[in-house]
Amino acid sequence: MSVVAIDGPAAAGKGTLARRLAKHFGLAYLDTGKLYRATALHVIEAGDDPADPAAARRAALAVRPDELANPRLLDEDVARASSVVAAEPGVRQALLAFQRGFAAAPPEGTRGAVLDGRDIGTVVCPDAAVKLYVTASAETRAARRVKELRDRGVESIEAAVLQDLLVRDQRDASRLSAPSKPAEDAIVLDTTHLDADAAFAIAADLVGRKLRPWSAEGPSRD
Repeated sequence: MSVVAIDGPAAAGKGTLARRLAKHFGLAYLDTGKLYRATALHVIEAGDDPADPAAARRAALAVRPDELANPRLLDEDVARASSVVAAEPGVRQALLAFQRGFAAAPPEGTRGAVLDGRDIGTVVCPDAAVKLYVTASAETRAARRVKELRDRGVESIEAAVLQDLLVRDQRDASRLSAPSKPAEDAIVLDTTHLDADAAFAIAADLVGRKLRPWSAEGPSRD
């Protein structure tokens, strides 16, 4: 079973890239960030404090796979709360089995999986066949997030979005449990000056070379 681990900060483009790579190589895909967003949504709907360890862990244990398609997970209040609950060791431990289970036994009979998040290559799947760390400047990421929000009809101020990203970056990098950082053997892909197609071309070449023994067995699904 081949696993591709893609990590990186918010709005670096890793989600778009991970989905395209999964389709191209015929692999299952899991956006692990949605697990934390689903946890945050449980906390919000219960009227609890995302920074309360017990409430956050309780919410994480209640997350079900069918909740990951909920459009409410895209809302900014959920995104902010997800960064808070993700800093709780109990939450990360509660969701670890879900992620590892997906990687070990991906759905639909696929030969592997692509997982993206903050600690896939360092904690969730340290033995992944390929590890990418996708990043970009904070300013570039803020501009991308603003465009994404406006495309969904959500009015956004770039300065406020940038500040929010910086706060989340600091929280993710400084948390005691599974801090966000590149794995020692990860390939860093800076997308600051790359559009989605250029980033995909580079990543597909890197992944293809790593998975060549079996990826050449059949056509891609791209």
